[in-house]
Amino acid sequence: MVLEDSECDSVFEPQITDEYVDTQYGKVHCIMAGTPRTKCPIILTYHDTGLNHKSCFETLFNHEDMREILRHFPVCHVEAPGQHEEAKTLPASYVYPSMDQLSETLPTVIKHFGVRSVIGLGVGAGAYVLAKFALNHSDMVDGLILININPNAEGLMDSVANKLTEWTQTLPDTIIAHIFGKDEIQTNHDLIATYRHHITATMNQSNVNQFYRSYHSRGALEVERPVPGGSINVRTLKCSTLLVVGDHSPAVDHVVDCNSKLNPTKTTLLKMADCGGLPQVDQPAKVIEAMKYFIQGLGYLSSASMTRLRSRTNSSTSSFDGSRSRSHTNDSQRGRLSSTDKNKQPHDTPMETFNGNSDNQISKSTGVVC
Repeated sequence: MVLEDSECDSVFEPQITDEYVDTQYGKVHCIMAGTPRTKCPIILTYHDTGLNHKSCFETLFNHEDMREILRHFPVCHVEAPGQHEEAKTLPASYVYPSMDQLSETLPTVIKHFGVRSVIGLGVGAGAYVLAKFALNHSDMVDGLILININPNAEGLMDSVANKLTEWTQTLPDTIIAHIFGKDEIQTNHDLIATYRHHITATMNQSNVNQFYRSYHSRGALEVERPVPGGSINVRTLKCSTLLVVGDHSPAVDHVVDCNSKLNPTKTTLLKMADCGGLPQVDQPAKVIEAMKYFIQGLGYLSSASMTRLRSRTNSSTSSFDGSRSRSHTNDSQRGRLSSTDKNKQPHDTPMETFNGNSDNQISKSTGVVC
C-alpha cells in the first residue's frame, strides 16, 4: 500500500480512541491514535513500571519529527492493568498477572483492533513484555524497539537488595532509582521532581506496587544467540530488533548483555551518549531518527527524511536488518547513517551504535510505504 506525501494533510491530527479490551487476565486499557489498516502494522507501545503511556511516551510522540511516522502508522498504547491515570485500586481478589501473562494479553489486543502485525516499542518492563510476546508470537511482530531491556531474572542478591530497599525507601523513590541513574538523580532535579510528582499524584500506589513486584518476579527471557552451523531450533527473537539505552541509564549493563544473547544479524544496539534513563524523553529527536531508519529497514516509510542522526565515531554505523521476507522489499538498495554533520545543535547528542554483524550498512526499502 503506497501513500504519497501529497495525500497527507499539512496539519495531521490522528483520531484518538480510548478503550478497555477484555483479556483472559482482566481488562487492558488501550489508546489507539489513527485508523488501523489491514495490510500494514501498527506501532504498539508498552510502558515501564511507575509510568503509563503519557509519562513514558508523550514527549516522544508529541515531537514534531514524529509526525512523519504518525502519518503512516497508527499507534496503540497499551497500559498494564491499573496503571492508567487516576485508576481505582484493583480488587483484593484480583491476582496481578505475571510478565508472561501480560505478554499473552497482546494477541487479544491485536485481534480486537483487527490488525495483522505490530512494530513494538517498549521501555523497561514494557520492553520485556514485548520481547516475551515476540518470542511466543513471532508471526504477529514485524520488529521491536526495546529501551532499557533486562533479559534476566532477578538473582538472589537482587532480591535481598530489593527487600532492603522496600524497608528503607518509599515506592516513588524505588521507582525513580529503577528508571534513572545516580548521576541523573543528583543533577537533573527538575526532571526527577516531575516524575516523582507523576508517580505520587497521578498513579495509584497500590497498583504501581503490584506491577513493580510482577516485574521483579519475572523469569529470564531464555534467549540464545544462534551459532553458524548450530541448531536451527535455537530460541531467539526472529524479528529485527533495535536495543536502545542511555550512557547514564542504570540498565546499560543489562541491555549490553541482552545484545550478546540475540541474533547479531537481526539486532542493533544503540547506546546514546550523554543520555539518562529515558532516551525517548531526553533526546526524542534522536530516537525518532533511529526509529525511521529501523522502520525503513523493515520495508516501510521509504520517503522519510533522514537528516540528523550521526555517530560519535567513524566506525560506529551498523546495520538495521531489513531481511524479513516481504514481496516489495528491495534489499539491494542501502544507505548509511550520517556521521559528518558539523553544524551540531545545542541539544544534539552523539550516539554510538553497535552490531555483531560486520556489515556497516542499513538496508532500506523503496517499494512499500504504509
